[in-house]
Amino acid sequence: MSVRTEDSHPRSIAKAVSWRITGSVDTFVLSFIFTGSVKLAGSIAIAEMATKMLLYYLHERAWSAIRWNQRGQSAGGQN
Repeated sequence: MSVRTEDSHPRSIAKAVSWRITGSVDTFVLSFIFTGSVKLAGSIAIAEMATKMLLYYLHERAWSAIRWNQRGQSAGGQN
């Protein structure tokens, strides 16, 4: 029996957005600590959010195509 899970595109997008919010808050805080500038920290956080959200989405979709060690719904739709 082959077992396979697959996230929908909207789910992958939602995961990417929620992760980027978390990561961007972290980037903003660290940038502010290092620079002392809210404006510079915000600019860094916004730039990194845009690029890393796209990279995460592409990474997630690539991994969903890899059949290695997946668990969940069987290929026939039955568990």
